[in-house]
Amino acid sequence: MPVTDITTDAEKLTMSLTAEFAAPVDRLWHAFTDPRQLERFWGPPGWPATFETFDFTVGGRASYAMMSPRGEASRGGWEFLRIDAPASFEVLDSFLGDDGAPLEGFPSMRMVFSFEPTDAGSRLSNVTYFDSLEALEQTVAMGAVEGSRLAMDQLDAVLQDLRDYAQGKGTRTEILDDQHVRITRLIEGSRDLVWRAHHEPELLRKWLLGPDGWQMIECEVGDTYRYVWQQGDDEATRFGFEGETVLSQPQWRAVTTEKMIGMPGPSTLNDLQLYEEDGATLLTLLIEYPDKETRDMILATGMTEGMEASYLRLEEALAG
Repeated sequence: MPVTDITTDAEKLTMSLTAEFAAPVDRLWHAFTDPRQLERFWGPPGWPATFETFDFTVGGRASYAMMSPRGEASRGGWEFLRIDAPASFEVLDSFLGDDGAPLEGFPSMRMVFSFEPTDAGSRLSNVTYFDSLEALEQTVAMGAVEGSRLAMDQLDAVLQDLRDYAQGKGTRTEILDDQHVRITRLIEGSRDLVWRAHHEPELLRKWLLGPDGWQMIECEVGDTYRYVWQQGDDEATRFGFEGETVLSQPQWRAVTTEKMIGMPGPSTLNDLQLYEEDGATLLTLLIEYPDKETRDMILATGMTEGMEASYLRLEEALAG
């Protein structure tokens, strides 16, 4: 993971983050000063950011919204105080309301981003300065430390060419915490086609099958969905999942609930995000489980291997 240290200092009223990357300073600088690239990592998993404005000049402003899987928005804004390309820049960071004005009761912080070369690539140093101990403690209580770590740990996928980053690695499963797992897979095909393959029954039936020998015998999609599989002609093997759409942003993001048909207990929350580069699409699936026990039970079923078999079929279907 890129982040090597996050420290809070109650005397200096600071929070400092350090991260190391196998990319030159110019490339790291570009990732932080291009809003389309910032959007890929600025929000932590499950809260991706969309930059609505970005005037990268001294005195200019940027505004962004981070959207939760359930559609809740958290807005923020920067005022650029100093720019020293490609070594550093400084902003005043504020929490914003829906009207774009700073939120009362929430702190504004001065943030300094510094970039320096290393033998292996480059180093990011990010220091946030607070006006009071109360502001520091409030921001930490809101999850700033872990949120910053999770956000910056997404940067490797941004800094590398997408195929260099993901090609040949297959389906990867990362345990983020007790309730969250991140699945990533590079799909050779456009984002439009990958989106359609997740939402059109005739395409879903071609690839969403898991190991060899299974067939999808029911496929209903829409605001709610229902998938049922069976192994060969053996009805005793029949099982399925159902759920509903929580959030849909076509060709980019779809959030759904998922529950095994006929089984008691809470649903999982599945957050699918798609990013295209040079004809390939990085599929990221963030799964939220109700608890650690459910997470471990489902991972132990061979979920990753079954997904890889399906994604191989997906690529074959898209190629055809």
